[in-house]
Amino acid sequence: MSSLPTHTDEGLTLGPVQMLIVGFTGDNFDGSIMKELDRLKEHDIVRLIDLLFVKKNDDGEIEVVQRSDLGEDEAQEFGAIIGALVGFGADGEEGAEYGALAGAAELQDGHVFDDDAVWYLGDAIPDGTAAAVALLEHRWAIPLRDKIAQAGGLTLSDAWVHVADLVAVGALASAKP
Repeated sequence: MSSLPTHTDEGLTLGPVQMLIVGFTGDNFDGSIMKELDRLKEHDIVRLIDLLFVKKNDDGEIEVVQRSDLGEDEAQEFGAIIGALVGFGADGEEGAEYGALAGAAELQDGHVFDDDAVWYLGDAIPDGTAAAVALLEHRWAIPLRDKIAQAGGLTLSDAWVHVADLVAVGALASAKP
């Protein structure tokens, strides 16, 4: 059995993490997205691990906004947890120890997304558009996950169902002979 610390008495300290990538056309930014992220954090629904927002004006000039809800210590703890899990998968307990150290060091600046990500995203989007990449921790799911585990439940699969998925199901159903 591994000594990899995945749970505390209150359960895993990290909720499920979602990577969300969103593209925008034009300049319709009024601060409402950031206000909504603040509201979600205030109610402990989600926590913004890292957000990278890149906007390219019509002349190709890039504006960058980066934000995280994590403090410096929290970012290093997050890096250590992720690094330990990846390291454990690669090389067991020895890999977990190395991964934890490497992960904590990688997030010393408080951000997952680095300058390479900024330039990659800036090159990938056309003039007059913007894109955001966000890592969101779903805090609301921690108590549910813990209760499922206490009842002996195991996640067999999980996936997000999007509006487009439901439309596709309807289209398939209507196409039957």
